[in-house]
Amino acid sequence: MTTLKSKLQDDLNAAIKGRDELRSSTLRLTLAAITKEEVAGQEKRELSDDEVLKVITKEAKKRREAADAFAQGGRAESAEREKAEGEVLAAYLPKQLSDDELNDIAGQAVAEAKAAGAEGPRAMGAVMKIVNPKVAGQAEGGRVAAVVKKLLAG
Repeated sequence: MTTLKSKLQDDLNAAIKGRDELRSSTLRLTLAAITKEEVAGQEKRELSDDEVLKVITKEAKKRREAADAFAQGGRAESAEREKAEGEVLAAYLPKQLSDDELNDIAGQAVAEAKAAGAEGPRAMGAVMKIVNPKVAGQAEGGRVAAVVKKLLAG
């Protein structure tokens, strides 16, 4: 069985051979982040595919934030580069939920939490506990929280 990390490694080698600078530098940085994570604890370990996905998600988020920052700073070229790197990484992530899908899932979670007696500001935590496992990797935390907040505000 091929691990996600070995797929990244294979894709990196292909990108280097194909002289795809954007792809190879993006994958190289991502593999470095994975390696850093592997040696972060008490002992070196191999990351599971889920953990590798978390690293890729974090890297993709960094690219999005950098692209926004560059765009606001009037550095369009750098923003485009970050966006392109983000797209390279997005190919390895689960398909992101549409706004409608996210609203449906969050709506059910709000109903579930209310049925369990969660109300007011405390409901936020209860709802997030229900929503997060359902949308794991398919929607960014900030986006999920915003939808839940909106639904709770009614």
